Amino acid sequence: MNQRKNSGGATAAPVRRQGTAKRAATAGSASERRDHLVKLAAELFARKGFQATTVRQIADEAGILSGSLYHHFDSKETIVDEVLRTFLEDLTARYRAVLETAGDARTALTEMVRIGFGTLEPHRAAITVMQNDWNYLRSLPGDRFGYLVKAEDEVERMWVEQIKRGQAEGLFRADLDPKLTYRMIRDTIWVAVRWFRPGGRLNTTALAEHYITVLFDGLATGDRTSHGA
Repeated sequence: MNQRKNSGGATAAPVRRQGTAKRAATAGSASERRDHLVKLAAELFARKGFQATTVRQIADEAGILSGSLYHHFDSKETIVDEVLRTFLEDLTARYRAVLETAGDARTALTEMVRIGFGTLEPHRAAITVMQNDWNYLRSLPGDRFGYLVKAEDEVERMWVEQIKRGQAEGLFRADLDPKLTYRMIRDTIWVAVRWFRPGGRLNTTALAEHYITVLFDGLATGDRTSHGA
């Protein structure tokens, strides 16, 4: 009797494991499908603009019916929300990690420039949407995209603090406005998404290193104080 009971228990276990495996596979498949839809929609938003992109167009791109898309998302705003949040959370997390470990301000800014350029490929669509549709998304009712301004303010604060620290340490020129300097750096990085092409002559690492050289070593040669207006 004990032998039969033990045998029965051993036979039942694989059935439970098989059921668990099927559920895990289904969940994984659904998650992968959702990620695929987000990626397709992000590319459409970047190419056509968020306002001009319809749910039907997203569904057509994915090869599904419009109604099927609503099994994953309740609106296209939910999709773009996921695209932008993923980008901003990744960006700010990387910046925070650098600031926790970087030594002086120049080292911190150097790494932050590398991080910024490094986002041009994995987050190309999100950066494009933020540039093209920022004002529209901010105008939507309910302050759904209010976090965009909060994230922008946090990023600006990180950069400006490092520029001011570098000035206090004597590493950066004291006569330059920290906020204006940051905004010029920011725009140089993000606007590059319009002309940078993955697989071209330069990758994002090379772009970052070139810009770091220009930023810290300048374009002119010799003593800048010797050049008049």
